[in-house]
This record gives sequence, C-alpha cells and structure tokens, in this order.
Amino acid sequence: MYAEQRQAKILAEINRTGGARITDLGDRLGVSGVTARRDVEALAERGLVARVRGGAMALTPGPALAAGPGPSRYREKTAIARTAARLVRPAEAIGILAGRTTMLLARELIDVPGLTVVTNALAVADAFHHEGRPDQTVVLLGGVRTRSGALTGPVAEQTAAGLNLDVVFLSVYGMAPRAGFTTPDLAEARTSAALVGAARRVVVLADHGKWGVRSAAVIAPLDRADVLVTDDGLSQAGRSELRRQVGHLIIVP
Repeated sequence: MYAEQRQAKILAEINRTGGARITDLGDRLGVSGVTARRDVEALAERGLVARVRGGAMALTPGPALAAGPGPSRYREKTAIARTAARLVRPAEAIGILAGRTTMLLARELIDVPGLTVVTNALAVADAFHHEGRPDQTVVLLGGVRTRSGALTGPVAEQTAAGLNLDVVFLSVYGMAPRAGFTTPDLAEARTSAALVGAARRVVVLADHGKWGVRSAAVIAPLDRADVLVTDDGLSQAGRSELRRQVGHLIIVP
C-alpha cells in the first residue's frame, strides 16, 4: 500500500473516531509503528490532524462540526488554543467541551501537572489518556454519542450539574449580540450549558469567522464569558461589542 493510501485511511479513521493511537493504526493497516507514526506526522504537517503524544486527534471530528461556517482556519485556532492554555494553572479542575479549537487546547495541556479534566469529547479524553500522567485525572461525561464524537443527553447533564470547576473552555459554532453563543445541535447545547453552569470561570475559544453567525441552539449569552480568546481577523465592530459584553477579550496576532 502506498503512503498516500495509508494516510487517506488514517485520516478517515481519525476523523471517524475523533482520535487514534499510533499502535492501533499500525495494527489496523498491518504496518510498523514507525511507519504509522511517519504517516501521522505527514498528516499533521499538512494541517489535517492534531499530533498528540502517542497518536493524533481529529481537527474536524464529524459531520456536525465539519459543517461549521467558513474555512477551518487551523493556524488561527492553534494560536487561540496556545494562548488559552496559558490561563490554566497546575492542579486546577477544568472542563473542556467538544470542538475543533478545544481539541487543540487539550494538546497544549497534556503536560500540565495535577489537572482534573472533565470533558464530553472522546478525543479530548483520549489525548490525556495517551500521555497517561499519574497526577492527572480525566472524567468523561456519560451520555449518548453524537456524530461529532461528543457525549450528550440527561446523563451528561446530570453529571455536569454535580461538579464545581475552576474553568470551563468552550468552542462555539457562532456568536452574535442577541443570539449569544450558539450551536446547531440542541443536545450538545444543553450539555455545554450544564458544564458552563458548573464553572467559576468560562473561557470561550472562537476564531473571527464565528462572529455574526447564529445557529438554532443557544449555549449561553455573550456576557457569560469571563474571557473570550479570538484572532486579529475580528472586525472593529465585533471587537467593540465583545469588549462591551464579555469580561475580558484577548485578541491573538
């Protein structure tokens, strides 16, 4: 099998499941771990997957997220995730909700000691599992798996309601003055809202293409965000409105 064929199969598998280990990919394709690792690194260099210790995560985890507005903006999302990671302190209890940018955030946090990570994203939980730090605790919310690899429903909401978290990180489909932070999936919106309700601080990660976009399900109003991290493609009107409503606006070059 040619490298291009292997990489296409690897990309399809990672996008289908949200993430995969190098060893599992090698076994599935019948190649060595070294070959599978090289293929994953090639995909990461092309901006198609996010490389993590021992494996890779999807950047477009499923149809629900892949249908988001505009281009993928991988570089902007990576810069946003790296900036947001600096807001985390060792030994904090944090929530990371499913999304493209939050997956990249997880990659930045796997070496932070003492974290308790609560997530409804299978790929995020798997990223921390790859590292296997004994001083980290990963809690995966239960529930029904959506096409995007998120766990939602009454079980996830009930679990989230019983938590107290230092900070929750949220990436969104859209954000607008009257609509607030929105997503097209009603079940994901309810689960996200439940975890947001358990947080002392809420940090929203959203590239400039999300501004002015509205979708059916509301997660939270704009003023629920204590911090919003975006990129410098955001319009001046967007900057003014967000500075008026969110606690602190961080614009990443």
